[in-house]
Amino acid sequence: MADKTSLYAVSPIDGRYTDKTAELKPLVSESGLISYRIRVEAAWLLHLAKHDRVGLDLDLPADVEANLERFAGGEIPDDASLRVKELESKTNHDVKAVEYYLREKLTELGASDKLQAFIHFACTSEDINNLSYALMLKETRDKVLIPAMDQVLSKLGDLSKDFASVPMLSRTHGQTASPSTVGKEINVFCYRLARQRSQLMSQRIDGKMSGAVGNYNAHLAAFPSVDWLSLAVDFVENRLGLSHNPLTTQIENHDGFVEYCDIIRRFNSVAIDLSRDVWGYISLGYFKQKVKHGEVGSSTMPHKVNPIDFENAEGNYGLSSALSDHFASKLPVSRWQRDLSDSTVLRAFGVFAGHHLLAQKALLKGLSKLEIDRDKVEADLDGAWEVLGEAVQTVMRRYGVVDAYERLKEATRGQNVDQESLARVIQGCEAIPPHEKK
Repeated sequence: MADKTSLYAVSPIDGRYTDKTAELKPLVSESGLISYRIRVEAAWLLHLAKHDRVGLDLDLPADVEANLERFAGGEIPDDASLRVKELESKTNHDVKAVEYYLREKLTELGASDKLQAFIHFACTSEDINNLSYALMLKETRDKVLIPAMDQVLSKLGDLSKDFASVPMLSRTHGQTASPSTVGKEINVFCYRLARQRSQLMSQRIDGKMSGAVGNYNAHLAAFPSVDWLSLAVDFVENRLGLSHNPLTTQIENHDGFVEYCDIIRRFNSVAIDLSRDVWGYISLGYFKQKVKHGEVGSSTMPHKVNPIDFENAEGNYGLSSALSDHFASKLPVSRWQRDLSDSTVLRAFGVFAGHHLLAQKALLKGLSKLEIDRDKVEADLDGAWEVLGEAVQTVMRRYGVVDAYERLKEATRGQNVDQESLARVIQGCEAIPPHEKK
């Protein structure tokens, strides 16, 4: 049921399709980003306080440490985002508001001033932001994108097995061509999509923790004897589970972000190809769609069962890819050591992921409604004897017939070919042994 909030939403992701993107909301929303920032700030404070190489000798009471560990592990209070936004209304700075929120929480637990002084220690906002987005990408991939891909791949795998022995007429350039099977053609897409899925899982997700211009300036000013590079690598890779980027300006370079999104764009392109092919096979009558009682296909033509799931999939894959294209052209470009034009673009990651997820769900729904019309597929193939021209001329070549191609071209190109006319070509070739002719 629609509510007033969804009816007045500007984006269809949060309006018409809000229920279909619900699993993304804790991860890619403003609240999700705030939660990741709290996690990174808490994790960095723990890292400093507990790391022997820094030697801060910070007082870390058990209840304070336990609370920080919960924050660092993603257990963020439900009201945290609202309180951070209240603080941001005063600071006009989103990351500083998170620092103040964490200070409030530690004050409530009786944390010392010395400990609180190391909240956001030697950080630039971008240290917190880039790691927050990196965690967002990682968990969105693992919790939402990969499971959705696996559902599509599983369904395609089932269909390719179910239809493995169903012969069908191929169409190259839209013209009749050598036969294939329905299962094999579906499996082509399964293989291609699985390749992109594998690449997404292996894509490194980078992060940095190196200060205002990426040189550890403030770190070394305070503790010149500490190996801050080694400490940052340990934090990014071992505590957060990301890949450390050793050379950046103020911002993490976004190259990994762009590569991540481009893999999904390539997945989208293959899936659009699949959606259009299935749409075409439905148009030819090869597939029927299961009818759901009460649904309407047209406001005036009651017979229609439109392939809307594949059309919706195509449209949403396209919207997702359009954002990926902009990410690729914008995010790797930043004036000198930093400009802010990337900030508003990064916030569109949720829209990018949302349209991709909508497309995945539409495609899966459409695939789940397909039923093969074997009679139609067989009749179409049986009416195209000309496509055996490839097989016949290849057997002729085996037996040394030099002009095999030319013979079949003359017999089939622009001609009405049936079983009898093709049999006459075979019988008229003296080079083919009798058993082969049969």
